[in-house]
Amino acid sequence: MTDATVTLGTPLSSTATRAMLLGSGELGKEVALELMRLGVEVVAVDRYEAAPAMQVAHRSHVIDMLDATALRAVIDRERPHLVIPEIEAIATQVLLEVEAEGVARVVPTARATRLTMDREGIRRLAAEELGLPTSPYEFVDSREAFGEAVERLGMPCVVKPVMSSSGKGQSVVKTPEDVDAAWAYAVEGGRAGGERVIVEGFVDFDYEITLLTARHSGGTTFLAPVGHVQVDGDYRESWQPQAMSEAALAEARRIAGAATEALGGWGVFGVELFVRGDEVLFSEVSPRPHDTGLVTLVSQDLSEFALHARAILGLPVSEQPLRAPSASCAVLAEGSGVPVFSGVDKALAVSGADLRLFGKPRVEGRRRVAVTVAQGEDVQHARLRARAAAAALRIDLVEP
Repeated sequence: MTDATVTLGTPLSSTATRAMLLGSGELGKEVALELMRLGVEVVAVDRYEAAPAMQVAHRSHVIDMLDATALRAVIDRERPHLVIPEIEAIATQVLLEVEAEGVARVVPTARATRLTMDREGIRRLAAEELGLPTSPYEFVDSREAFGEAVERLGMPCVVKPVMSSSGKGQSVVKTPEDVDAAWAYAVEGGRAGGERVIVEGFVDFDYEITLLTARHSGGTTFLAPVGHVQVDGDYRESWQPQAMSEAALAEARRIAGAATEALGGWGVFGVELFVRGDEVLFSEVSPRPHDTGLVTLVSQDLSEFALHARAILGLPVSEQPLRAPSASCAVLAEGSGVPVFSGVDKALAVSGADLRLFGKPRVEGRRRVAVTVAQGEDVQHARLRARAAAAALRIDLVEP
């Protein structure tokens, strides 16, 4: 616990407390809104124009965040008090420099950002330094070594680029005929180039969870476990709470606590875990609000985004009892063009349901463009309501 008094200024004045988002998608938008509710001046940065958080921020910049020179230039220009990475593809060396020089505080820390942007960094920290239970794994950087790793770990096995998001480049090798395609897809899906991938032994788990873990001035707070469904490594549905044994919950908290303590800093972490009976295995951790945590928009008084804003500002985070069993359902669009939504009235007519339209300026391929959330009598009821609201939406992609 700290006795220091937190002081916040007024936006667009010499007293302003400035926060810079590196990555301005739908999760960054929610963080921006919560920061602005607390009087923070928000600068949104991303690699494309009109990203969702840019639409609500005080100012915005479009840069390639893997370009160290461009990234340092925008930080030096804006002089933020807080730098908040929201995506993986960032020149993390710049973050280490600005933190070391005292230019800005990186959320949660520059080291945590560097480690978690790279699956190799966080996996080696969890398994080899902290001794946390994980699936068997190997890192490889050539097609030949990849084939050998698949043979050693056996099939099925999971393949991922060391740096990617939203399931890009991730696949399951089930037969020898899948090996070439899995390698090509993993290399193509990496966000920072290169051919280094992780091959993981397949875990026959009962279910997987995200344990949202908030590190703040008063200590560490664990939210109710979030169950979720992923397709090709990308979130589709989530719900809260996920039913689990007391022993499994205690082990999940132990693992999440150890991983986040090692990373350090303040903020919300999304710790992904596999659960098999009372056994829990570490999978990944994101040092920021998690997409599966969108369910907290309806499940508790303060969402993961509100808690993140409070924590990174040095404000206390309280326990968050659930309002009711709740669920979320991602809404995807596929094709090319600007999304136009119809059926919004029908979606909102579903009892207990709400939604967020992200405002993504354009779709190329397949993108998540909205989410529905709902409360219910129990988790299954909430999931049915969230699905019904999502099914009521129609998305047309148009050329303006």
